[in-house]
Parts: sequence; structure tokens; C-alpha cells
Amino acid sequence: MDLSKDASCSPAEDLAACSSLSSGSDYGPIGRFCEDQGAGLSPREDEAQTDGIGAEVEAQRWSEEEDGDDDAFTGGAAGEPGLPPNAGARFRNTFACGRRLHSAPGQLQPGDADPETELQSRRPDIAEYFSSRKQRSVSQSVPGWKLFGKVPPKQSPSKQARIIQQEFEARQVAARCSPTHNAAGQQSRRKAEPLSTTALILQDRPPNLPAKSPEETQRHRQQYEQMVAAAKRRELAAAERRQQLMTQRFRQEVEISNATLVWNQHILPHWDSMRESRRARDLWWGGLPPSVRGRVWSLAIANELNITAELYEIFLSRAKEKWSNLSDTDACFPADGDSLEIITRDISGVLPSLGVFQKGGPYHDLLQSILGAYICYRPDVGYVQGMSSVAAMLILNMDEVDVFISFSNLINRRCQLAFYRGQHHLMLRYFGAFQVFLQESLPHLFLHFQSSGVTPDLYLLDWILSLYLKPLPLEVACRVWDLFFRDGEEFLFRTALGILKLHQDVLLHMDLISTAQFLSHPPDEELLSDRLFSCILATPMLSGNRNWSQVFSSCGDWETSS
Repeated sequence: MDLSKDASCSPAEDLAACSSLSSGSDYGPIGRFCEDQGAGLSPREDEAQTDGIGAEVEAQRWSEEEDGDDDAFTGGAAGEPGLPPNAGARFRNTFACGRRLHSAPGQLQPGDADPETELQSRRPDIAEYFSSRKQRSVSQSVPGWKLFGKVPPKQSPSKQARIIQQEFEARQVAARCSPTHNAAGQQSRRKAEPLSTTALILQDRPPNLPAKSPEETQRHRQQYEQMVAAAKRRELAAAERRQQLMTQRFRQEVEISNATLVWNQHILPHWDSMRESRRARDLWWGGLPPSVRGRVWSLAIANELNITAELYEIFLSRAKEKWSNLSDTDACFPADGDSLEIITRDISGVLPSLGVFQKGGPYHDLLQSILGAYICYRPDVGYVQGMSSVAAMLILNMDEVDVFISFSNLINRRCQLAFYRGQHHLMLRYFGAFQVFLQESLPHLFLHFQSSGVTPDLYLLDWILSLYLKPLPLEVACRVWDLFFRDGEEFLFRTALGILKLHQDVLLHMDLISTAQFLSHPPDEELLSDRLFSCILATPMLSGNRNWSQVFSSCGDWETSS
């Protein structure tokens, strides 16, 4: 390029040349490219010599393109806020004007306006531009966007939370009162529908294999229909079971709520006069509500030993001292630490399904404190396996001091003391009395046990020591405890007869070893509580005209009589 020739041209001639290029003249590829770019310069010259005002505008244009507002500088639609019409053409000529001004600054005509002043008048003010952006962002006339198209903007004002809640409750009431809702609810109660369909699909053979014969196709079609029908029957049966369980759970919740009201308002305030009433005993049979269970247990066990909170604190401090110093020989703790090891081992296996009594659980230290305080309080009894389960059940329903008082008085009862202290002659009397009622209630099973060599001590010992927490689920054992505190030790052996009656058909076909293993952990069946207590109710503790107390009193040494 001839620089001298370029420098001798006046700015007016240069602008005229640019206008002629942009007006549609065809000067080859370079001319068409310059026409597209809005200037009569090649890209290389434009890149090399863009400076001054043109460089400032270029930087501003690229920064705005990165922000998503490139229409403001690259020629947006006409009438857009913030930019005048033909703004794109003006800014395309800015680069040419800047270059010509830089190349020949002293050759402007007197009548021409100052290019810099003209450029400032053409360039939009920065404050005006940002105010236009703010107006566009605040404006609500532009529709919003969703996944599959535009949606109109929300015009409704925001509502208060109270108004929204009232409208929601009104819609719920209207939906419940609608005939369609009632009809659908009645239909769902009449018949349980399957929750899903089967995934069995009958398909033909692939084309690269021989086709099926008509007989084979018909046979496969029948097998497919039978499989689908069987799957639907299983789904219907499962749905009916779930519906039955939900109905039963709802009924139990209603019964518990009503029973809680009666216990709190009518029975507990008048405990001494209402305890033996028919109304209280009927409610007691159905199980105590969890909210009043601890208080009723505490009143039923009573405090014949007159244990106080101060006495518990004394023995608890002694227990903590012995726990910290196991090397000292004491009546409470042997020097070899056997009691500590037994307690630690038993606590780790107490109600493992809950996970609250194991090491690190919220009740681990409390259970250890109760047991430690008791063996300091009763060193003659000491600790026996099974005590931890009894104390754990009380902890779930009472406070700490009430747990120690109830636990000490419960172990002090005749039956528990005989089994925990290993009083052999009393244990044999209990076993003998139980055999009398077993022969009276279940004669076939009694003869089978006699022939197989199954004695009561094989299963009754664990049942009595754990108060049925070992063989029964927790919720069923809670109900057994409720009635044990109502009827006394008699109900413990009546529960044993109910368990044997429930599983009689299975036990009649078992030998000695199978029977011992089965009765140590009976299966947890569906609706076990109702079935078990139906068997208990059908097993009265009567032998002729004698009740439990009379049979136990007249029963001699079971081992000698046998």
C-alpha cells in the first residue's frame, strides 16, 4: 500500500470512498468483506490500526457481548430501549472515522464538524445504557420461560400466609364433601386394588428362529395368562393384607386414645377404689396405653421395701466407687470382677433391635447404674442373667428413681426371688403346678412331652427370668407385663400355656432337641398378639375346682413326685 498516496487524501475523500463501498459497489471479495464489516478496510489493516476512540468502543462492545447484551452494540432490533434506530450502522462507521482522523488530523475542512464531538453525540451515554438495562429487567411485559415454551408473567400480587392457608383448607373441605371423593373412598374400602401391574410380556420368537406352531402358541398363551392371573392374585392378597393392617392400626390408635382418657380421668385419680373394678380390669386386658403404662406399673408393683431416692443415691455412689476400683474385695463385687463381666455381656445383648442399651447408646450408662446399685443393695441376690432385660423394660417406661424402686420390689416377689436366687425346692413346686395345668389344658401335648422327655425347666426357666422379653416381641411382651402386674405370678404360667397352645400342632411333631430350640425363640407371626391372647383367654387356670394358688399350695416337690 502506498502510504504517501493514502496520506494525501483528504478526510472528505476518504469518507466518500467508504460511502461508495458501503452503498453496494462491487470491488471483489475484499470489498464485499469490508461492506459486511461496515468499513472500507481489510481485516488486517483494521486490526493493526484500531486505536483511540475505536478501540474504546470495540472493548465496550465485546464486554457487553459477554454479558448477553450484544444487541445493544451490534445492531439490535429497531425501537429497542436504550438504542436509537440504525445504531448498528453508526457504530460500524465509527472505526473508519477514527482511523481517518488518526491518519490525517490536520486536513479537515473548515465546515466539517469535529469528528470527536460527532462521535460523542452518536455514542450512547453509559448512564443512559445501564438505566435502560434496569428498565428492561424490571419490566413485567416480557413473558417468562418454561421448559416447552413461553408463559405469561405473573400479574397477581403476593398473598399473605394466612390467606393461603385459609384457601388451602377450604379446598380440602370441598374435596372431602364432593360426591366423587366419597364414591372413590367407598370403592377403595370395598375392594383393595393391586398397586402395580405385572411385567410379564408375551413375545414371539426372533425372526432368525423357526416360528412356533399353532399348538405351541396356544399353549404358551395359556401359560402366560395363568402366570399373569397368579401374579394379580398375589398382588391383591398383599394389598388386602396391607389394608387389613392399616385398618387394625387405626382401630388400635383410636382405642388407645380413648383408653388413655379413661385412665387419666377416672382410674388413676381413684386408684385404690378403681383398681379391682370391672371397668379397669377390662381396659387392662386390652393393654395399657404407653403414656400411662409406667405410672400404672409403679402403682401395681408398689413399694413394700420403702426405698427412697436418698437410699438409691447412696447405693449408686457405692456402685460407682466399686466400678472405678475393681481391685478392692467387697461383698458386692468379687475381686475377680465376674459380676462386671456378666453385666457388661448382658447389657450388650439387651433389646438389640432398639440399639439404645448397647455401649454408646443413650440408656447404656443408666442401665449399668441401676444394676450396679441393686447388687450393692442386695448382695445376697447379686446379679443373675436376665435382670438386665427386666431393668431395661422399666427404663423404657419410668424415671431413674422409679426404675430402681420398682426393680427392687419386683425382684423381691416370691416367684422372681425363687428363680433369681436359685431356690431349687420352690422352683420345683412351680414346675409341678405348671405340669398340672398343662395336663388339664393340653393333654395331647402333655403326653408327647412326657414321651419325648421335654420337662418344663427346658423352656420355663428363660421365660420366667426374662419375663418373656426373650421369646416374644417387645410389644407383645409389654402386654404380658401389663397383665402380670394385674393378675400376679399366675399370669406368667398362663402365658406359657398360651404359647404352647398356639404352637401345639407344630410341637406334636418335634423331638426333644427340636422342641427346645423352637421354644427358645418361637417364630414372630403376623397378628401374634391377638392370636396369642386368644389362646391365653381360652386357657383358664383351673384344675377341677382349684385355682392356681390352691394347686401351688397343695403341690409337693415336683421332682420327688415325678
